[in-house]
Amino acid sequence: MDVALTGVSVEIAGKSLVRDLHLEADAGQVVGLVGPNGSGKSTALRCVYRALKPSAGAVFLDGTDVATLTLKENARHVAALTQDNHTDLDFTVAEVVALGRTPHLRGNEALSARERELCREVMEQTDVLHLKDRSILTLSGGERQRVFIARALAQEPRVLVLDEPTNHLDVRHQVELLSFLRKAGLTVLVAIHDLNLAAAACDRLGVLAGGQVVAAGAPIDVLTSGLIKEVFGVDATVVSHPSTGVPQLLYDLKEKA
Repeated sequence: MDVALTGVSVEIAGKSLVRDLHLEADAGQVVGLVGPNGSGKSTALRCVYRALKPSAGAVFLDGTDVATLTLKENARHVAALTQDNHTDLDFTVAEVVALGRTPHLRGNEALSARERELCREVMEQTDVLHLKDRSILTLSGGERQRVFIARALAQEPRVLVLDEPTNHLDVRHQVELLSFLRKAGLTVLVAIHDLNLAAAACDRLGVLAGGQVVAAGAPIDVLTSGLIKEVFGVDATVVSHPSTGVPQLLYDLKEKA
């Protein structure tokens, strides 16, 4: 499913959070949003999964303005993992993951055998199947994060929106998650701080600063020393990964005088 943010602006309480933002993700692409804190990454993503309504512009799914869809219809296409995902309810892991089927159910309709198997599969994919009977409240931050990813996958979305999904994950699970995204066949929009992970996982990057896209394209074209200095205010040397050839950044950690 193609995703397009066209001229999206968001203004809240007189403050402009994103301005005339244009960004596209073709079906099956992994598109990363990178930029310093406060650059508008999360705000842009919230417009895709309908947590925010743009003040101007629109978000399109395969050419359909999401504003014309009901929230339930939107949730059948788009699943989101947000930064503030949490639950205060004493649900088991299996119960939390099953909530991903809600957009596809009517009322209190029970899960079908296929849906129960789907939930088992996504728990296995995210390495939480062994936790299925545990209370979500007893899990570590990284374990919870993987459960919420499983819940999003249980929605069977065509578009997956992830806001800092590697937060709380150890290195192994970061690599496994990003490797899965590369192979999942979904259209993925992901906000991520680690530029090296972004370069490895994403087909295209949109670099945001001050609520606007300042560069967009393949990681090898976007991640230059000049752009890193301009947008992030740090010195970095760009090298090619010895196995994959994707750009990787070596940061110059200068001591303060």
